[in-house]
Amino acid sequence: MNRGDTAASASAVRRRRVRFEGWIAGVGTSSGTRVVLGHWQQSPLGAFSDVMLERADGERLLLAPTRETAEFIGATYVFDTVRVVPVRVDVSARTWTVTAGSLELCFVTGRRGPLGLLLRAVPRALARRPAWSALTDWPARILLRGVRTRGSARTGRREWYGARDLRPIRLMSASFEGVDLGVTAPVEPPVRFGFGSVPRKPALTRVTTTVALGAE
Repeated sequence: MNRGDTAASASAVRRRRVRFEGWIAGVGTSSGTRVVLGHWQQSPLGAFSDVMLERADGERLLLAPTRETAEFIGATYVFDTVRVVPVRVDVSARTWTVTAGSLELCFVTGRRGPLGLLLRAVPRALARRPAWSALTDWPARILLRGVRTRGSARTGRREWYGARDLRPIRLMSASFEGVDLGVTAPVEPPVRFGFGSVPRKPALTRVTTTVALGAE
């Protein structure tokens, strides 16, 4: 293989990487249901939000706003049930209000702790680099049980997470299918949608997610 072929091959690999810029909120409830919100302001699918739930009995559900987003997320993570429903997120100061089909969720974030302040100092360009996510994987495992910043996904895909902010979630109310999910609780056991979970303590994380698509 000559240099031209090598460069073309490397370029093809780069073209297969897509990025999502936004926020991930993870919260547990006293009913045992754990909820993960993805609020993506920039992505190859446009701006959108989605919700992943894992019930106390282990059922994993995806609530996605379009068939296209459901197919992409479903090809990356593992679910038992996928529903295409309207997903709306309203943010007012520190209060987030989420409606996704029969899910009603509201939570309030608190002040950043030392880790959040440290992540705020990470440049956006650095957070976008898979090498940075690889470097921070072990510290993340130690500081935030269940969290991974890189790993393998479905259909031959790989993922890297570059965090740029972290806020605790202090208050939460939620109901699903008309049933109150209870009060805020740790995300325990960890959710099982992919190779890693969200922080055990309910939190809102600003993140750049890079997905390397499998060979076509």
